[in-house]
Amino acid sequence: MADKTVFTPDVKFVRELKEAGADTMKKCYQCATCSVICPLSPDDKPFPRKEMVMAQWGLKDELVKSADIWLCHNCNDCSKYCPRGAKPGDVLSILRKSVIQENAFPKFMGTIAGEPKNIWQALLIPVVLFLLVLGVTGHLNIPEGEIVFSKFFPVHYIDQIFVPLTGLAVVLFGFSITRFWKNLSEGSDLKPKAEFLPSFIETLKEIMTHSKFKKCDENKDRSTAHMLVFYGFIGLAITTAWAVFNLYVLNWESPYPANDPDVVALFGSETIPMILKVVFKLFANVSALALLVGGSLVIANRMKERGVDTVTSSFDWVFAGMVLFVGASGMLAQMFRVADFPPMIAYATYFLHLVAAFFIIIYMPYSKLAHFVYRTVAITYTKMQKRDVEV
Repeated sequence: MADKTVFTPDVKFVRELKEAGADTMKKCYQCATCSVICPLSPDDKPFPRKEMVMAQWGLKDELVKSADIWLCHNCNDCSKYCPRGAKPGDVLSILRKSVIQENAFPKFMGTIAGEPKNIWQALLIPVVLFLLVLGVTGHLNIPEGEIVFSKFFPVHYIDQIFVPLTGLAVVLFGFSITRFWKNLSEGSDLKPKAEFLPSFIETLKEIMTHSKFKKCDENKDRSTAHMLVFYGFIGLAITTAWAVFNLYVLNWESPYPANDPDVVALFGSETIPMILKVVFKLFANVSALALLVGGSLVIANRMKERGVDTVTSSFDWVFAGMVLFVGASGMLAQMFRVADFPPMIAYATYFLHLVAAFFIIIYMPYSKLAHFVYRTVAITYTKMQKRDVEV
């Protein structure tokens, strides 16, 4: 007698998917057009056909363990050519959000920071925290004289908030990713651990070049926007780390201390510190500009007519909006300071920039930004299994 596999549909999960925007999944009649047309779908267990039927049946446990939904780059070629309008691209996008929330640690943070309807709560936390710190330290006022942001919100107070909370976010994200990896590898034949490093390096090369994005037909231009946002974040992370290193390790008062006598003595000249100052400022501004332009292009691409009616979830819009806001508020705060704008406007813009930065950095494990890590892990896993092959 043949072995039987018993599945227990999760009706609540089906309802949640439909409410999130995957209401078209019931139109799928398994013609496999989506899997055939997708330039990224591997020959071994191609997607998204099987994910569509699993979503229809409410097989939540199986979908949470699927690496294939992360191989999809949401180019929507499948949705464009679907003869039934089932929109597989939208369904997989919503499934990815569900996986992030399912693996979130702690769970309630996935609800607060990962659910767009709760964005007011997520933003209220840093606003209250910052106001409390400013009030307790006696900085809850607009400083007189030249606009200097450190007079309003001293740098060491900002670091005392962001550094430990960022560390905590990284630790909690580690728990989430560990849970995700366990789900992926459960009941499967993993290749020897020795293959992890070469698979991981190959994955990083793929992500750094966005090579898979360029294979998409319908949304090929998304690669430019994503690369600008990606490298903008990396550049700003480098400048932030450089500033913290200078302040707490080298004890320089500024990340570009052109007039610091210790720095001048170190280099034996005032020229090199001045060059460092210019390079640092230029690198920081180019990174911020890349983030701003990339965020603008992401939103423009989402609003562009592409010949297929797709659903852009509020989960995606929140992230795109916050990326644009953090870039714009940072650039505006700098411009207001240099142009000697009314202090109230300059300091308020800087405060809002800190709130946006808090949202982007501290809530990263629960937002769309977490896609980068989940996708990296999933692609590495499939490469270890020799499944994520070039097509």
